[in-house]
Amino acid sequence: MAPRRIPEPVAVLTPELFDRLKERTEGTLLNLIKQNKNTRYACESPVFGGFRSALSAHGNAEDEVQDDMLLESYRSTIPLTNYDSYEPFINKFFDNDCKESDLKDMFSPGLPYFLAVSSATSSKTAKFFPKYRHAPGGSYKSVDSNANPTSDTGGKNCVVYNLNYRQVIDVQNEDGDLVKKIPVTLMSSGSIRMQNEIDVEKDPYMLHLTAPRASSPMAVCFIRHYRTFLLMHVLFALAEPKLENITALFGTVFVDMVRYMEDEWDVLLDSIETGKIPDWEGINHLLHYLEPKFPPRPERAANLRAIGKASQEVGWLVRVWPMLKLVVGIASGIFSASIPKMRHYLGPDVQMRSLGFTASEGYVGTVYDPSDMNLFKIATDDVIEYLDVLREESTKSLMSAWQVERGHQYEIVLTTRDGLWKYRLGDIIEIAGFDPDDGVPVVRYVERRNVAFRFGGAMVTETQLASAIFAAQDALGPVAEFTVVFDNRAMPPSLGFLVEIQDEICPKADEAPAQVLANLGTSNPNVLHGIGRQAMGRPTVRIVRPGTFCDFRRRKTEAAGGSAGQAKVPVVMWDAASQEWMFERVEREVGLLHKS
Repeated sequence: MAPRRIPEPVAVLTPELFDRLKERTEGTLLNLIKQNKNTRYACESPVFGGFRSALSAHGNAEDEVQDDMLLESYRSTIPLTNYDSYEPFINKFFDNDCKESDLKDMFSPGLPYFLAVSSATSSKTAKFFPKYRHAPGGSYKSVDSNANPTSDTGGKNCVVYNLNYRQVIDVQNEDGDLVKKIPVTLMSSGSIRMQNEIDVEKDPYMLHLTAPRASSPMAVCFIRHYRTFLLMHVLFALAEPKLENITALFGTVFVDMVRYMEDEWDVLLDSIETGKIPDWEGINHLLHYLEPKFPPRPERAANLRAIGKASQEVGWLVRVWPMLKLVVGIASGIFSASIPKMRHYLGPDVQMRSLGFTASEGYVGTVYDPSDMNLFKIATDDVIEYLDVLREESTKSLMSAWQVERGHQYEIVLTTRDGLWKYRLGDIIEIAGFDPDDGVPVVRYVERRNVAFRFGGAMVTETQLASAIFAAQDALGPVAEFTVVFDNRAMPPSLGFLVEIQDEICPKADEAPAQVLANLGTSNPNVLHGIGRQAMGRPTVRIVRPGTFCDFRRRKTEAAGGSAGQAKVPVVMWDAASQEWMFERVEREVGLLHKS
């Protein structure tokens, strides 16, 4: 069957598409308002004082408030919200004595299925978002089916997901009887559980199973040690010659997995030959589930030895898995740095696709064109509004889906079935056009909204930082990953780039700081003006040893309880302990002779 042709997004909505998009969006919004307007958050939060007054003026009973009045009250009285207004209500889930009567209908009707925990990449502390089970056809997605099709030709799929949780909240009724167990976990892990009805009470049973066409037994998904978790997925995948698809949350996780595969190549092959699972950290309690599913495969081991650890060859993984056709993982924004390394491992013929536009707060967008890693069609189960980045940061600047314009940038604002109202996500997107079938906006991810650095008159964004260090690749060599610190070792202080290079450092690496500065000066002239006023020093570039960012993810993941989705490195690193850990792994600072 020929692949579906992906239509080019249209630049402007036709009148028919305009009407269809507006009708659908307002219908969804009305359903959300009616569903959640009587929840405890909407009824008790000071944020909703004006909204409650407006509804009272029109009559509180649902059948007495006309639809146009509900929409008008929503638009005119509810301000933009952030996590601060939700936190007092979310904290009730963490009280020592959790009663059903205290938690029911908190943000949406009933009790949540799980609490999604953020990775705390862009803030100092984690945030929590209750997720409720909704009507069929409206459940949260963890993987877009267009991005991650399962094999239909009998091949196997390596799905790198973790089903661990940070804790379980036991909800009791007034008699002290257990009513519900609510796991606190990643959005991806909780979504998989909810979609597949894997309640935490079922975990002892799930440990015995292997999902259809999955290369790894379910028990692997309960390993908390990051390195071992990835190595065990690799072990079972390597033993399977008919592997077709690999899915990881992020492209960086896929690259980490292959790096560990290189490190443990001989151990992995010996294990496949003998059927004996290596004594890796953190799996002793799971061995009796894993060993029966891992018989000796001497012929497969011999084939792999003949191929060899040829990781320097482009397309090595296609020799390892001749049927491999698809690798899925988020690789937009700063994660796009992983794409060259992924392409090196995979060669030109294996498809790479994004997982979708996901967040702990909600599912923002599905993959639009599978060949484009940063093109998403806005999801329509919830309501997304658009805050014009060039206008005042208030509801006056909010635009609906049918009002946005191609080429313009907006911050995503969410109103969800799970009880978020005009919530500022903080992510900036650019409108690429509209789906010609239904008019839904098609977008590209740009960056986080909050300015990464402020130096006097210079305000530097994440996109400008990434562009600057990638512009220096001619001097440094291919940049695998980077983070930025506030470098105050000399005055005036400066931007300090910590960089991992994919291959050997180029001979002209000392030119990199000047190239970084030149690019910053082009994208942000205030940088150069600031230097003239002694507001910012010349950027510094320090090269860390290979594997540093992989080890950082391992360290962070295990500190957070062993969920691979927590494995993110911030664009700007403020945490002092993390900075010191990175500094200890610096191999060389380039451009010292060129510093002013």
